Amino acid sequence: MANEVIKCKAAVAWEAGKPLSIEEIEVAPPKAHEVRIKIIATAVCHTDAYTLSGADPEGCFPVILGHEGAGIVESVGEGVTKLKAGDTVIPLYIPQCGECKFCLNPKTNLCQKIRVTQGKGLMPDGTSRFTCKGKTILHYMGTSTFSEYTVVADISVAKIDPLAPLDKVCLLGCGISTGYGAAVNTAKLEPGSVCAVFGLGGVGLAVIMGCKVAGASRIIGVDINKDKFARAKEFGATECINPQDFSKPIQEVLIEMTDGGVDYSFECIGNVKVMVTALEACHKGWGVSVVVGVAASGEEIATRPFQLVTGRTWKGTAFGGWKSVESVPKLVSEYMSKKIKVDEFVTHNLSFDEINKAFELMHSGKSIRTVVKI
Repeated sequence: MANEVIKCKAAVAWEAGKPLSIEEIEVAPPKAHEVRIKIIATAVCHTDAYTLSGADPEGCFPVILGHEGAGIVESVGEGVTKLKAGDTVIPLYIPQCGECKFCLNPKTNLCQKIRVTQGKGLMPDGTSRFTCKGKTILHYMGTSTFSEYTVVADISVAKIDPLAPLDKVCLLGCGISTGYGAAVNTAKLEPGSVCAVFGLGGVGLAVIMGCKVAGASRIIGVDINKDKFARAKEFGATECINPQDFSKPIQEVLIEMTDGGVDYSFECIGNVKVMVTALEACHKGWGVSVVVGVAASGEEIATRPFQLVTGRTWKGTAFGGWKSVESVPKLVSEYMSKKIKVDEFVTHNLSFDEINKAFELMHSGKSIRTVVKI
């Protein structure tokens, strides 16, 4: 099949706000510096739901969503040297070309080589590899994992341990890596630090895991859904609080609980009011607040400049700061050696035909991550 069009199943988002539709699509062979991957498993992330809702300014339709997947290379295009058919891989929504000024700078992981075309739902040459019922279907985040086969740029692929269970490590394509890296790469928190994590979904739990690995002495989970507290404690939270249980602002509660504020706070929701709260819960002189959640387009954050003048730092992270091609294989190895948790994030497993149910579970707050077997 290497140079032929493959017909397969995919979950197509024909328009915003409508459920995904399982369709037969055509997937063209990979062009130069592209890789065609047979997806084995994919998870559903809030970012997929955000785009499907119509709120994403980069959201284009019709499209094949999905960016938390894992699979096997089916074929490679001309000029691909680091990958071959049969390799076990995770597609990456942040590539690593190794050549642009971003890749060459150790301070960032935001490779820009294919950013413009990726944002338009296209391959680097400006075209799509997907068609359905005679219509062009767009790519999503450079990955499109809600399909039995997908085509991605060769710089957007991490080659991983072939023994890794793909229905678990697919989660390292986004949420777990993002939260874990926010703690160990972006915050670089020191042993003994006091931390607060706002939002105890999959990303928040991964932040808690990162704080624990880094040696935090206190990890305070903050969420308005108390049903999430038990799992947060399993991941390493030392205590959990619900803002609705207090008459005063939660940042004031945290300042009292911690003798002046936390050393590190993490916002894992994408709510601009909570981002401000997380900053204001930080200790004067050295507190650092990391924005991990993605706010809706056009939202703005505002706080008194005095918060920063008096020594607090506000920073953000994307994909946990990991340079993707080189780091994801190492994260898989950390999972295989039991340094980091992955299995514990998976609360539900569904068949491909049930993919819309994964979105329902996420919106209801009943799931952490639902893995769909493709």
